[in-house]
Amino acid sequence: MGRITEIFSREVWSKAKTPYVVGRGKPLPLGATVTPEGINFAVFAEHARAVTLVLLRLGEDVPYFECKLEPHYNKTGHIWHVQVFALAAPIQYGYKMDGTYDPGRGHRYDKHVLLFDPYAKALSRGKVWGCREEVTKNFRQKENRRYSLVVDDPFDWQGDFPPLTPMRDTIIYEMHVRGFTQHPASRVKNPGSFEAVSEKLPYLKELGITAVELMPVCEFDENDNPNRNPFSEEPLKNFWGYNTVGFFSPKASYAANKKENGHLQEFKELVRACHKAGIEVILDVVFNHTAEGNENGPTLHFRGLDNQVYYILGPGGRYLNFSGCGNTVNCNHPLIRDFIIDCLRYWVTEMHVDGFRFDLAAVLGRDENGEVLKNPPIIERIARDPVLSNTKLIAEAWDAAGLYQVGTFPACGRWAEWNGKFRDDVRCFVRGDDGFISALAMRLLGSPDLYDKYGRYPYHSINFVTCHDGFTLHDQVSYNHKHNEMNGENNRDGTEQNFSWNCGLEGETGDASIIALRQRQMRNFLAILMLSQGVPMLLSGDESARSQQGNNNAYCQDNEISWLNWKLAEQHRDMFRFTKELIAFRKRHRSLRQEHFLSPNQQSYCGIQWHGVKKLQPDWSFHSHSIAFLLEGSVVPGGDNDIYVAINAYWETLTFEIPAAPSQQKWHILMDTGQPSPEDIFPENESEKRYMQGDSYTLLPRSLVVLIASE
Repeated sequence: MGRITEIFSREVWSKAKTPYVVGRGKPLPLGATVTPEGINFAVFAEHARAVTLVLLRLGEDVPYFECKLEPHYNKTGHIWHVQVFALAAPIQYGYKMDGTYDPGRGHRYDKHVLLFDPYAKALSRGKVWGCREEVTKNFRQKENRRYSLVVDDPFDWQGDFPPLTPMRDTIIYEMHVRGFTQHPASRVKNPGSFEAVSEKLPYLKELGITAVELMPVCEFDENDNPNRNPFSEEPLKNFWGYNTVGFFSPKASYAANKKENGHLQEFKELVRACHKAGIEVILDVVFNHTAEGNENGPTLHFRGLDNQVYYILGPGGRYLNFSGCGNTVNCNHPLIRDFIIDCLRYWVTEMHVDGFRFDLAAVLGRDENGEVLKNPPIIERIARDPVLSNTKLIAEAWDAAGLYQVGTFPACGRWAEWNGKFRDDVRCFVRGDDGFISALAMRLLGSPDLYDKYGRYPYHSINFVTCHDGFTLHDQVSYNHKHNEMNGENNRDGTEQNFSWNCGLEGETGDASIIALRQRQMRNFLAILMLSQGVPMLLSGDESARSQQGNNNAYCQDNEISWLNWKLAEQHRDMFRFTKELIAFRKRHRSLRQEHFLSPNQQSYCGIQWHGVKKLQPDWSFHSHSIAFLLEGSVVPGGDNDIYVAINAYWETLTFEIPAAPSQQKWHILMDTGQPSPEDIFPENESEKRYMQGDSYTLLPRSLVVLIASE
C-alpha cells in the first residue's frame, strides 16, 4: 500500500505541474524531519478545516510552493502531515490555517497569516540584534518577516560528556548571554555572542563556578517592546527575552556565526567548551506564556494553529493571564505536555544541556481552567522522564496571579526551587530588621521549615540574595527605592519589596565611611549565601559590585545598565578575590554542603551547636541581631574541620565567647567581613598563620567572622 500511495501521489502532483512531488507523509515526529527521500512535515491543528504548507527560498518573502493538504489523505487524527520528495535543507517554510474565526468560542483562525512551526529547530533571519527588518505585506503580519527554517546541522561533539556535578556541590552563576560580554571592556572578538561567553570561561573557572544559568536563549523578538526611554526617546528593547517565539531554536543574534545554522553550531560549541571546563549549562525556559500576548498581540504560531488547545481561556474566549504577560499556556493538556517534553528532550539530547530553570513554574500546576492541581501531570512527567533523569530541574515556584509555592511545589522527588524566602529573610536580617533571627537560622540550615516535612533535602533549596529580577548586590546596599524611570513606565514597574538599605545615602557617594559600610554589607550577603546549606546562586557581576543605577527591573535596558563592565573586575578586585576565596572555602568543606538537614538531634549526619555572644546561649528574641553556630566536622562523612561562624547584624560592636573546638584543635581566623581587604578573607593555608588569641572575639558592627579548627 505504501508504494501504491507514493505512486498515486506522484502522479497527482505531477499533473498539477508543481516543482515538487509530494506524498502522504507521516504524523510523527512533529516538525520538519529530513529523510532520505526529502523532508516530512507534521503539525498539530485539531480544529483547522484546511492546512497549507508554504515553502520559501532562503532570503525571499514570496512563496514559490504552496501545498494544500488533503484532510482525508494528509491527516492522522489531529495531525496534518506531508512528505515533500527531493526537498533538501536549508529551506524556509510555514503554515496557513483555515478555520473558524470565533474568539468567543476560542477560535482565531486566519488563512492569510503564515505561521511558525512550534517544532522548528531554527528561524530564518534575526541574525543581527535589534535589526527591524521590513515587513512583507503579503501575509498581514505585524512582526518581522521571519520563517521556520530547516537546516542541515551535523556537529562533532568530540566525545562530549556532561560533568554531572551533584546538586549539593553546585555553584550557579546566573547570566545574560548578551549582557555578559557586550560591554566594550569585555575585549572579546564578538561581543554579545555565545562565542564570547566561551572566551570568558577561564574567568568563571577562576571564580569557582560549576554551572551557568543562561537567561532565555530561545528565539524571541527583542523589538517587541513598544516603550521608549523618556529622556532620550530611544526605543527600548525586550532585553531579557522572557517572550518566547521559537522554543527549539537558539537565538540567532546571539551567534557570531551568521550562517543559516550558525546559531545552532555556536551554541553547541559553547556547551562543549563549558563541559571541557567542568561547567554545566542550565537554561532558563519559559513555558508559561508566549510572545503572542493577549487579544491584541500578534498571531505567530499557537494562536493560529489551535488557540483553544494551546492557551487557558476564560468566558468569551478571554485569555486568562496567570503569567502577567497577556496569556497562559495550557500546560496540562496532553498535547502541550508532549510538546514540553519533546522540547526538553531536544535540548538535552541534541544540545547537551544539563538542566532547566522554569520561569513562573507554578503555572505548570494549573489545569485548563486555571485551577491549581494537586498532582499536576506535566510536573510529574518532567520529573519521571527517563531522558531527563540526570538533568537539574529548578522551579521558580510562583506565578503572577498570586500562587506562591516555595516549599510546597509538587517536587516528585526531583525539583529544586528558587528559594524566595531565603532572599527576603536574609535581606531583612542583614539590613537590621527586628524579628528575623529564627528565620535566618532556618535559611542557614537549608530551610528545613520549608522542605524537610515534604521529604526533600537541603540541595532542593536554590539560595540567592539577588537575581536578574531586582536590585544587584551593589544596589541592594545603595538604594532604598527603585529608580526605573528610564523604563518608560513612570517608575510603576518593578517590585516595591526590595528589603534594601542604602547605608545612609541614596545612590552613589564619595563618602568613605558609607562606601566602607556598603562593601562590608556586600561581603556579609555573599558570606551568608556561601555558608548556608543548599545550592548558592550568584548573579553575574555581583562579584565585582556591578550597579544598575537603582533599576530593579532592567528587562528593557540594552545598555551599560545591564551590560557587565569588565573594568569593574579590576576596580573591585578585592570583591572578586573575596568571592573567589569564599567559593573555594565552600568547595573544600563538606560541612557546608550537607545532603541531610542539620539538627542537634541528628548526630548521624552532622553536629551543630547554636551560640550567641555567650557560649551555648543563642538569643532567639524578637530584637536579636546576632547569632553564632559551630559545625562539628568529625560527624561529616569523610570528616572535616570544625567551623565556627558568628554573625553580628547589630549596629554596635559585640564580643562573642568562643567555644572550644570539638576536635580540640586551635581556632584560626579565616574570614572577618569587618576588616578591609586583604584582611577580610585568607586562603586556607594562610589562615593557619592567623591563630586566634584568647577565648573571645570582638566583632565590629554589621560584620561576620569564620573560624576554622586546625593544628
